[in-house]
Amino acid sequence: MTELTQAGRGLILHHDGTERARLVLPRLGRLTPTVEIGDEINDWRRVWLTWRLDEAVAQDELSIAFRLTCEPDFWWAPHLAPDDGDCIAQHVFRSPALLAATGGDIVAVIPDLELCGPNENAPWFMDLDAPKRTMWLGLSRAEIKGHVLYRKARGMVLEPGQVRLGFWITAYRDNAQPPDPWRRVSRFLWERYARPLVAAGEPGTTPLDRFVEHTYTWAFSTWRDAVWHEFDLGGTRVGAPAFIVNVTESPNYPGEPAQREFLSIWNQAWFSSLRSASGLMRYAIRTQNDELKDKARLTKELALSAPMRDGLFPSVYRTAVHEVEIDGKASRRSKGWATGYWTNSNRCPRERGIDDRWYHLLDASWTCLLMLRWHDELEPDARLVEHARTYAGKLLTLQDEGGRFPAWLHPETLEPAGLLHGSPEDAMHVSFLLKLAEVTGSTAYRQAALKTMDALLDEPVPAGRWEDFETYWSCSRFGADTHLGRRIERNAMYKQNTLSMFWTAEALLACHRATGDARYLAWGVRTLDELSMMQQVWQPPFVHIRALGGFGVMNADAEWNDARQSLFAELLMDYYAETGDPHFFERGIAALKASFVMMYCPENPRTKALYEQTHAFFGLQDYGFMMENYAHGGTTARLDEEIGDFTIYDWGNGAAAEARSRIRDHYGDVYVDRPRGLAFGIDSIAVEKEEAGWTLTDLACSPREVRIVFDDGSSQTLYLDGTAVVS
Repeated sequence: MTELTQAGRGLILHHDGTERARLVLPRLGRLTPTVEIGDEINDWRRVWLTWRLDEAVAQDELSIAFRLTCEPDFWWAPHLAPDDGDCIAQHVFRSPALLAATGGDIVAVIPDLELCGPNENAPWFMDLDAPKRTMWLGLSRAEIKGHVLYRKARGMVLEPGQVRLGFWITAYRDNAQPPDPWRRVSRFLWERYARPLVAAGEPGTTPLDRFVEHTYTWAFSTWRDAVWHEFDLGGTRVGAPAFIVNVTESPNYPGEPAQREFLSIWNQAWFSSLRSASGLMRYAIRTQNDELKDKARLTKELALSAPMRDGLFPSVYRTAVHEVEIDGKASRRSKGWATGYWTNSNRCPRERGIDDRWYHLLDASWTCLLMLRWHDELEPDARLVEHARTYAGKLLTLQDEGGRFPAWLHPETLEPAGLLHGSPEDAMHVSFLLKLAEVTGSTAYRQAALKTMDALLDEPVPAGRWEDFETYWSCSRFGADTHLGRRIERNAMYKQNTLSMFWTAEALLACHRATGDARYLAWGVRTLDELSMMQQVWQPPFVHIRALGGFGVMNADAEWNDARQSLFAELLMDYYAETGDPHFFERGIAALKASFVMMYCPENPRTKALYEQTHAFFGLQDYGFMMENYAHGGTTARLDEEIGDFTIYDWGNGAAAEARSRIRDHYGDVYVDRPRGLAFGIDSIAVEKEEAGWTLTDLACSPREVRIVFDDGSSQTLYLDGTAVVS
């Protein structure tokens, strides 16, 4: 039982009679706060601090200190604050909480999000200093430090009137095996803040196919000249959308177009043209669109065209670039596909001698996993299986005795680099090898996969060392030269990336399904709960687009609604299928819907207005354009920091369209779990259980054909015009 008692200028937190923390309450000027402690709700206590000011008070910081009276061996916060004076600004309050644990004894603090954020002159912050055994929650201005951390800034002035701070706090014993310190916190946040928004229709009630239609019209019609590229490669006709385009390539742009990056097509762990093409194929099969089928197959041919060398193959096909002079200014231009050549991702540790010529095994395993899924689910193609089998033969020679793999291989000698050896990137090899074992019946692949998974469960998974290529070698470079493989001392946490968590949770589920071993499922749930703490559970007043359901990237960057949510959505639903926990399915639906929030189109009026304020020339022909995330720069103070200027089809609109079609194929527009008595409306459809079955109500007010999938894999399709009943 959680108890809070007042003592002097503070509060004391007890759990089952043992003191866990002392809370030091601040003065505002000379004023002490009025303290209100609410009733217990599921062992959480709600606390409000109130000051009433007769005049303005200049005070740089107003914060509550939570001083732990134990010796915690575990700490968690949603963002890093590596140096004294740093903080966790409210901008990164996606699922905000502070956690500390000694063994299984956990203390958790959550900001009261019903109070947080309306006053831009007095923003909220959190902080965590593990050596000092102290956490903070309060008000302070913050300035951006690097890309993207935060430091407290001077100059806060609190105006006359009422000033309030509030939080939820609990202390409890976690007896789960393995320990899961995020489980209770993530569910409280979802139930308290997300479910009311879901009930109100957030993050939207537009039929999802409308966004898919915008995507494919944009890519293959209105922006076709910039986006779709088709050419001959080694005697084979291939095609795919360009890796990246920007607003200057709009047919409505009044000036000369400019290239943001070299013209290229990727099959990499982020940007996968094969993944997007599989979604296009699913949609084309469903709509009987032969033209789109042909385009999807051209992209498959491109993936198969990557030249093999001792079982390895590159991930990027790009053109040469030259500079031309336009209106007296130098501008980069592609020299055309006739100059094309194979290479690899340039998101790599160049400062350590690894460049875009090096093979990255993560990218190859992801591409081969997608090939096997295409063969298994879309249309059989023995070439896909053979490509994957040839690569797997090489991959297995690279596995060490402990089950771990290297990350990069030298382009000439094929010798491995020591960097990221045995990192969570290995989880992708687990998923690939288990899928190959399923397709081919080979036990060798299965045994190798399980050996790798067991190595990951030894370390890094229990330690939370979620390090991969994106963690250090993308836009957020903090720690690349100082903390690779090391915790941030002040926060007792590693720099962490959500892709690693996703790959690991996906691999653990595959291991459980392959073996029936409950241990893998328990670790998978724990990993997914940790990942869920980067999902957005509320609608902050300082975020000007629909926020519910989207994901952030890592604990040292600032994006909201990052494109990875389309990758994560179905895995959340898959974990519901195994566990029966409805939180997971609800989160998956919200993530899928959030995948389209950044699209420029009439169905997203808030987002559309922001685009038009930033890019005034945007119009009808630009519907479907979609920036990959929101407010990446760390603030929403200026429009040009909120809405970017480019679209990566394979990490934006094309990826989101793929997720929609994949989830529709697997879970329908409505998923009905008859044994558990639960059902979920995925495509803006409310589902209510009745004696005779389930009543479906269209929340989009858009009569359409909907697909209902049942727990046993059976399905039915009906035309929904208002309401309908299924049994």
